[in-house]
Amino acid sequence: MSFRMQKVNSLIREQLGEILSRELDLKPGVFLTVFKVDTTNDLRYANVFVSVFPEKEGDYVMTALKNEKSNIQRILNKKLHMKVLPKLVFKLDKTEVEADEIEKILKQIENE
Repeated sequence: MSFRMQKVNSLIREQLGEILSRELDLKPGVFLTVFKVDTTNDLRYANVFVSVFPEKEGDYVMTALKNEKSNIQRILNKKLHMKVLPKLVFKLDKTEVEADEIEKILKQIENE
């Protein structure tokens, strides 16, 4: 990945973190973190990976993001000073869940 793409991904991640903390009204006790942003080389799409705590609220948060996507996109477009503005694609990051499952399996193997 080029330095420019890393910079674009970092900028989008930072701006989205601020926007989501202000604009997305989640129920109490639900936390959302922008984990990673991967922008396509042509800058048409930005895959935004979010992690949710507690994990069971993932569907709720993804629905909230889907409902507010156009508003979030509009605010981000105003903040970014780029010729091509990537379209946001939100994805639930399940890295922690998968890591926990692998850890459980390894403990089971160790105990056998």
